[in-house]
Amino acid sequence: MREFIVEADGGSRGNPGPAGYGSVVIDAATGETLVERAEYIGIATNNVAEYRGLLAGLRAARELDPAAPVRVRMDSKLVVEQMSGRWKIKHPGMKPLAAEAAGIYPPGQVTYEWIPREHNKHADRLANEAMDAGKRGEQWDAGASMAALNAAPVDRTPSGPPGDARAGAAKAREALAGGRAGSAPAPASAGGYTGDTADTATVTGTATTSDADRRAARTLASPSPAPASASASGQAQPSVGWGAAPDLGAPATFVLLRHGETPLTPEKRFSGSGGSDPALSAVGREQAERVADALARRGTVQHIVASPLARTRETAGAVAARLGLEVTVDDGLRETDFGAWEGLTFGEVRERYPDDLNAWLADPEAEPTGGGESFAATAVRIAAARDKLVAAYAGRTVLLVTHVTPIKTLVRLALGAPPESLFRMELSAASLSVVAYYADGNASVRLLNDTSHLRG
Repeated sequence: MREFIVEADGGSRGNPGPAGYGSVVIDAATGETLVERAEYIGIATNNVAEYRGLLAGLRAARELDPAAPVRVRMDSKLVVEQMSGRWKIKHPGMKPLAAEAAGIYPPGQVTYEWIPREHNKHADRLANEAMDAGKRGEQWDAGASMAALNAAPVDRTPSGPPGDARAGAAKAREALAGGRAGSAPAPASAGGYTGDTADTATVTGTATTSDADRRAARTLASPSPAPASASASGQAQPSVGWGAAPDLGAPATFVLLRHGETPLTPEKRFSGSGGSDPALSAVGREQAERVADALARRGTVQHIVASPLARTRETAGAVAARLGLEVTVDDGLRETDFGAWEGLTFGEVRERYPDDLNAWLADPEAEPTGGGESFAATAVRIAAARDKLVAAYAGRTVLLVTHVTPIKTLVRLALGAPPESLFRMELSAASLSVVAYYADGNASVRLLNDTSHLRG
């Protein structure tokens, strides 16, 4: 009996934004690609595009042989778990798509398997070709597709769950090698994570990096000199490694300060931008004074930019008073909105909203209950704020007073690291981290979670 493998993917450049999907039907016995499908679908979310890719792949397989068993392989944990029946589908936009997919074959004829993103490159490239075509005002042309040629053979045996050591290492290597061509800004994912409270988490997620972030990763990874080279157009290319050109000028240096404690911090409650907006506690105010003294001794901060939330503005105010500077507020630096979870502990959320929490832990594009902000959306916002601030403060040292998610996201993007690295960082209240951004797009992480000023 014939058996098919369906590999599918979808993407959105903006989430929601211009979206497309790609699907491949493969002969399970020979590994031969039998059908490729791709389509630009207009403005949609990543999850909708992923479901559309699944539908196209299942329909293509059924056209070949409606009696053949099908193994669906996708790097979307959300789609795999929902279609396997282990997670409930609550999002109104997902329910009809899932029902349609479930109705293409009789029950039991289709099985679902999660695979790492690096094992789903063929479908991913098809999705990106479709989005590129849409950008040109066209539809995907199968005759012009290069996805099959660019997709290296992969091991199609079942793999471990997202977040295991091998998958994480593979994703890191992929980020350093160039990541996903033409993909959207990097999303973040989370687990056991309560924004400005808890910092201990280990979960999975998927992400892409910008060209600048990948250059930064290669710079930090290169142990030997690499002089600047010239492109085919004759323009000098950014050098990487220890041999970076010395004439780039002073970088824009961001000193990243997490605000001091609030009453919610020691209780490890979700505290984002959609809750009660707590002020600093007495402990938090003392922390703010100590970090102000430490920064005054260093004497390098030239500007202060803060998130609009009360706890960050209060922390920034203490530093500004000590340094004699004014505070500029940037809405892009605010913490994630945790929706209905605001003010709850992680345990309380697991008890009240187990399905929503499981979906959120597995997919950076999943929103908290009640329409909060996904980590993917947060990352897009933070990247935009970063780019604006780097341009505005080139060659200057700026104190950014913000929150757990923005700081960890800035560090992760600077390293060009996969999203699971975000949740292997400790970030304490009133801690200092530093990232420098150079004119050629390279970045350097110089400090992480310094709390020495709070001791003694």
